[in-house]
Amino acid sequence: MSPEWLSSALEPRFPGIQVSKVTPGPVVSRMSTNARFRIECEGGLPSGLSPDLCGKGYFMDIGTWEARNAGVSEVAFYRHMAGTSGVRTLRSVYADIDPETQHGVVITEDAVTQGGTFLDATSDYTPEQTSQSLEQYAKLHAARWGDSSLGEAEWLSPRLEGHLVHRGVKEIRANFESEIGAGVPDEVRDPDALVAAYRALAEETLSESPWSVIHGDAHVGNLYLDGDRRPSLADWQLVQRGPWYLDVGYHIASTLTVEDRRRTEKDLLRHYLDRLRAAGVEAPSWDEAWLGFRRGVVHGFYLWSITLKVAPEITSTLQHRLGTAAADHEAFNSVSP
Repeated sequence: MSPEWLSSALEPRFPGIQVSKVTPGPVVSRMSTNARFRIECEGGLPSGLSPDLCGKGYFMDIGTWEARNAGVSEVAFYRHMAGTSGVRTLRSVYADIDPETQHGVVITEDAVTQGGTFLDATSDYTPEQTSQSLEQYAKLHAARWGDSSLGEAEWLSPRLEGHLVHRGVKEIRANFESEIGAGVPDEVRDPDALVAAYRALAEETLSESPWSVIHGDAHVGNLYLDGDRRPSLADWQLVQRGPWYLDVGYHIASTLTVEDRRRTEKDLLRHYLDRLRAAGVEAPSWDEAWLGFRRGVVHGFYLWSITLKVAPEITSTLQHRLGTAAADHEAFNSVSP
């Protein structure tokens, strides 16, 4: 993040910019690295550019396939869809791919300095807030519902089969047999059954129609509250073509406590369907939607059951929430083995 590199990176959006000073801020490294910083420019900041920015890239030792796919897809979303989807998300001022390594870097405005708060599974999140974030997912899905122009876009290729290739029974068993998985109900503690259900889900979603552009990893930790305290979406590394329900079932079951989810899940699903209709989409019937909801729970439960590099408290909370939802609704039976 040198002044020289930042000047060249920001030049296409802000012609003539000369970054003179970069003041580093906090850095958070998990799968991705997020580095906050502040810039000063010769002659002052160009109009429309915040001095407080955040760079995101994939620089940790996480495996080539994860870094490449995550970076390419996220960059493509910010370049091709973020501005037209109508979804509240971070404002990007730079997004590009290194042509040799295929690693992507995105620079966005720093939402924290604008009063934003990033969330995780330990954050308080109410059913009313979930209804608001579901409205954002409905906007995302409706914006490109069955859009043939994106039917062959490589950056939107379905990603579920890749999760099966790189992790599976071994990682799930390790989680379930540790304190992390202590809250997973007995009915769904079978790693082989979970993998079989997810494999069936991956196969079925390949031919699902109509598809939409989905976030792909719709848990509470990929939300932030903007300066006006409105739920907003972040972290687009798993954006892909797929059925709407992979986001919706996963989102409802991951954002809420078990008690809140049991009390409000059907009303929240109806609210999402209403917002689809309001956007001009022919929403699925209730029976189709409820089946989809159960399948979305399988998606989220699998992703968190194979998770290794997140704080144990967060992983444990999400395995408990999603696993309980899977048990409540016999979600493994929602897909054909």
